[in-house]
Amino acid sequence: MALKSTIYRAALSVANIAQNRYGDYALTIARHPSETDERMMVRLLAFALHANDALCFGKGLSTEDEPDLWRRDLTGAIELWIDVGLPDEKQVRKACGRAGEVHIYAYGGRAVGLWWSKARDRLDALPRLTVSEVPIDASRALAAMAARSMRLHCTIQDGSIDFGDSATSVSVELADLKSSHMQMQSAHRTGR
Repeated sequence: MALKSTIYRAALSVANIAQNRYGDYALTIARHPSETDERMMVRLLAFALHANDALCFGKGLSTEDEPDLWRRDLTGAIELWIDVGLPDEKQVRKACGRAGEVHIYAYGGRAVGLWWSKARDRLDALPRLTVSEVPIDASRALAAMAARSMRLHCTIQDGSIDFGDSATSVSVELADLKSSHMQMQSAHRTGR
């Protein structure tokens, strides 16, 4: 008999000051039996960074054709595809063909460097792809906050991310491994 996913619930309050976006989200997260607390919490961090009423969690580790999170438009077209971890480069290329934007939040310490050194040459040319590294200290601190029922907050301002609950706060500084060409064009237009 196959093990079932465990259900986690999170009340997440997001204040993205840089983009003037604020919201409260009641989230239900199905955690696959093979998923770690660290991976689940990095998924929650990714949700907070792209918080939107249309952003949904994918079916999880057991489904290869779905991302960890995604946002579709009213026609069903995929606007945003988000994966966490160290995805297979073939899957990343396929995602870039299906979605308007693709974001990877890589974590795992030294494994990230090894993964990126192997995949970089082939993934660097993908214009819709952004790859960020979540530092291992931050991902482990996030994992320590995991509970079946969580009340979390995330404040994003001036490139810094403060993610926490009532007892703990984690400062997350993402390392930018690759920016999409679309982000670079937008930055040039706005003078950043």
